[in-house]
Amino acid sequence: MKTTIVEVDEAYGEEFKGKYVLQEISWAKRSRIITRYTHYNPQTGRVINIDHVAIQAETLLASLKEQPPSKPITLERFLSEGDNGIPIGLGELLAKAANRLNSIGPDETKNS
Repeated sequence: MKTTIVEVDEAYGEEFKGKYVLQEISWAKRSRIITRYTHYNPQTGRVINIDHVAIQAETLLASLKEQPPSKPITLERFLSEGDNGIPIGLGELLAKAANRLNSIGPDETKNS
């Protein structure tokens, strides 16, 4: 599986500074993540709701194989809307790297 390294300087804070190693995830893992956050109408089978943010966060976390020793990246922090969340720029940087590795296109990452 393909891997990529993202080096982060202190631009996002000292806590996030360091090396992040991301690895491509399997098709099965990606499918399970999507299924977990997609809700269907039990009668029609049509999609009722998709939590794109949670899918993106879980995909990124599944791809993340190494991070700085303080382990600043967690699912809770990715999904946090408060002051304890991941800085926007860092989240976008890591998401773009994970999306490239996992061949995820823009139509799969939209927020709706």
